[in-house]
Amino acid sequence: MNPELISHIKTRSKELSQKVIQYREHIHQNPELSFQEQNTMEYVYDVLNKLNISCLKGIANTGVVAMIQTDENKNNPCIALRADLDALPIQEQTNKPYSSIKPGLMHACGHDVHTSILLGVAEILNEIKHLLQNPIKLIFQPGEEKTPGGASLMIEAGVLENPVVTEMYALHVFPELAAGRVGFRSGRYMASCDEIYITINGKGGHGAIPNECIDPIITGANIVTQLQQLISRNCDPKIPSVLSFGHFEALGATNVIPSKAIIKGTFRTMDEQWREKALVQIKSQAEKIASANGASLDIDISRGYPCLDNDIALTEKLYLKAKGALGSDNVIDLPIRLTSEDFSFYSQKIPVCFFRLGVRDESKGIVHGVHNSKFDISYDAIPVGIQMMCLAAI
Repeated sequence: MNPELISHIKTRSKELSQKVIQYREHIHQNPELSFQEQNTMEYVYDVLNKLNISCLKGIANTGVVAMIQTDENKNNPCIALRADLDALPIQEQTNKPYSSIKPGLMHACGHDVHTSILLGVAEILNEIKHLLQNPIKLIFQPGEEKTPGGASLMIEAGVLENPVVTEMYALHVFPELAAGRVGFRSGRYMASCDEIYITINGKGGHGAIPNECIDPIITGANIVTQLQQLISRNCDPKIPSVLSFGHFEALGATNVIPSKAIIKGTFRTMDEQWREKALVQIKSQAEKIASANGASLDIDISRGYPCLDNDIALTEKLYLKAKGALGSDNVIDLPIRLTSEDFSFYSQKIPVCFFRLGVRDESKGIVHGVHNSKFDISYDAIPVGIQMMCLAAI
């Protein structure tokens, strides 16, 4: 790579940091839920227009797509960079000046950071577009946090076409890693994710006369425990998998057996073949347990995101660039994670690299994980994120 170009990117990443922080704080104060990011879309669109970058809004309803290209490179393979726009239904408790002004809504997963960084990247790449070998497509997608996933809808809307995208990159904040560091993993990195919704229909009655009832709580307890056994006894021990139920609702009383129980959970695995088999077994076993207890059962399994696979060649390429730019000590090898990401939909179509941006600063109390009401980031991460996404594009 051109050392002068790398030096320029590093310098501009630092120079633009304060502007990007302002973007972040505006978006952070004004969070919007998945597929409702109308104002966020307009904000991104306005910033891009002020930078004289060609862009379209309303993709998959609330997405934005921008192009940076020249007559000289427009026919070369296109590289895409992605950020996500949506927030979470969490009441913020950071007490920062830029805290969310919307009750019950918060950018607790760092999507405001991803979007702001990509706006900074857009400015730099547009300044040096005459030096770029490839056209760059910037994808600001809605709905990462909610199935069916904004990535799948953006793909359906054609964001990987016209021009055809041949490789794609995205970063994600990582509170486990100190600001100034980045992390990579080649190959399979994140799990599939499916949601399980079970309604058990029994027969309510007096708690002192259970023989005249069909107890949905006992039935539900059996389902929860036996499904755990089903997964642990049928899954190859070498395949990471987890089945967790986080919601069990049965509105009876001390002496009232309710007529209905509702259970909600998630199944995640790192193997797509086992995923298919397990979902069939989960449904079948739950129905059999309900029948054995005299209850009826409604079960809905909502298909979520597939496993995320990082292309080995792309990841190795950016890994080496990161070492050269940040120093070997600041580039980390990551373990697999059973969390999931809708960026995985892109990984099924084209080579991708999804990497982590450290945002932790223990000296400032910035230690909370994503999806936490006290989540925040160290602003020392901002220029690193800008620099890394620019390096991915050149």
